[in-house]
Amino acid sequence: MTTITVLADDNNSQSTITLNPSHTIANIDPLIYGGFTEHMGRCIYGGLYEPDNNHGLVNSKGFRIDVIDCFKELNVPVVRYPGGNFVATYRWQDGIGPKDKRPSRPELAWNGIETNQFGTDEFMDWCKEVGTEPYLCLNMGTGTLEDALAWLEYCNGNKDTYYANQRRKNGHTEPYNVKYWALGNEMWGPWQVEQHTKEDYAKKAIQWAKALKLLDPSIQLVSCGQDGCSDWDRYVIQECHSWVDMHSIHFYSAGESHYRNISSPYAAERAIQVTSALIDLARCEIDYSPWPNTARIYTGPRGKRRPKICFDEWNIWDAERAPGDKGAEEQYTLSDALAMGTWLNIFIRNCKELGMATIAQSVNVISPLMTSSTGLFKQTTYWPLLLFSKFMRGQAIAVHVQCAAYKGETRPEWIQSTCTIPKLDVSAATDGEWVNLAVVNVDENSNFETELTVLGSQSEVEVFIVGGESHQLTDFNSQGKEVVKIQETVWRPEGSTKFTFQKHSFTLLRWKM
Repeated sequence: MTTITVLADDNNSQSTITLNPSHTIANIDPLIYGGFTEHMGRCIYGGLYEPDNNHGLVNSKGFRIDVIDCFKELNVPVVRYPGGNFVATYRWQDGIGPKDKRPSRPELAWNGIETNQFGTDEFMDWCKEVGTEPYLCLNMGTGTLEDALAWLEYCNGNKDTYYANQRRKNGHTEPYNVKYWALGNEMWGPWQVEQHTKEDYAKKAIQWAKALKLLDPSIQLVSCGQDGCSDWDRYVIQECHSWVDMHSIHFYSAGESHYRNISSPYAAERAIQVTSALIDLARCEIDYSPWPNTARIYTGPRGKRRPKICFDEWNIWDAERAPGDKGAEEQYTLSDALAMGTWLNIFIRNCKELGMATIAQSVNVISPLMTSSTGLFKQTTYWPLLLFSKFMRGQAIAVHVQCAAYKGETRPEWIQSTCTIPKLDVSAATDGEWVNLAVVNVDENSNFETELTVLGSQSEVEVFIVGGESHQLTDFNSQGKEVVKIQETVWRPEGSTKFTFQKHSFTLLRWKM
């Protein structure tokens, strides 16, 4: 794991990053670079799908070619669909078959109208174009277990049965073999249609899991969590851990000022740690033996299989700045790009606990990717995501960091009493051939000359920088004007092991082992 040693709160204090590439923590699951597409705002219509585009940007199926190219560039391994809050009233049956016979329905989550012109078959075709796996979320609001079983049969059935034959009738002979299924979305939330208590949800989730696994034992199920630190999470994990493969948690970071913004993701790191402890707590058996002295004896975990965490909604989002019912189209700054770098460092540092993570969302809605009818542009947050997805794979490496710490206001306020907010946030990974070191310098004003005690006799280091001295924290991108992007250089240490991380920058250093 990454360890931070806090030096004096002096920007001139000597910074040091120490690591040994052979000291690996755990495998990095590629699924942590997943995406999320919901029927919300312009994510689907005008994002993934725009059949009436007359600027040559769509293929014969109406899919945006430029969006597909970006998903391929990011190498997105899995995409969650169709929600999100949207799923609580979604009838999947409305989105299959001839398009002129598909009904339009009121959409209650985001106060819109769902035309159902893009549904299950379109999403599966789109996933095939991208080269990604689908992750479907079941409607546990207005939906029934019968609906859920029917959807699973439609997607994965290979026998002579009704819904499998419906899929064949709609032009899709082979099953889709959807592996990942979520048992509802944010069922604890008071904004949800058919909000549940934790007791009602857990009881229902177990019964659904039992039936779904009877129909297709190969699938992986994800239980519905809150933020990882709630009594809902404790109870649902306790009751459902034997029936599911992952437990989901959601968290959005944000802050009105730069330091409140970049400190917010540390609450997500704490949430991962707490959720992990709750999973272990649920798996531990206690023997209330009368001997000796009615002591509690720990007898080990229940079974070898341990559910992992599915962080299937995460991002930087200020809901007042970008309201959900108005499309949630955030304009991201360089400060947000640094927060993105910290988020991804957190995932690498805690990769042992994570089975999947899906950024919410992937196109237009609080997204690193924005489209118009004439093109698209990549927001500031796109670039750290690209660098991580491209290079931070394989195994995470343990890192020791000495640096100054931030001591001012944080969001949430309690996070500073729980963990250090370092001026240099760090993670490292190796694929067995290359070492990759990701460093966020969150300081508004100071560069940090840092001793790197790993390079040895390296003659050449690839350098990728987002932000830095030539930028302002308020810089943002727009169509035709991408101010913030990746700067690529090469560093030749030539005997020096000190590298200067520029103020308000994200830097990825990469060298051969």
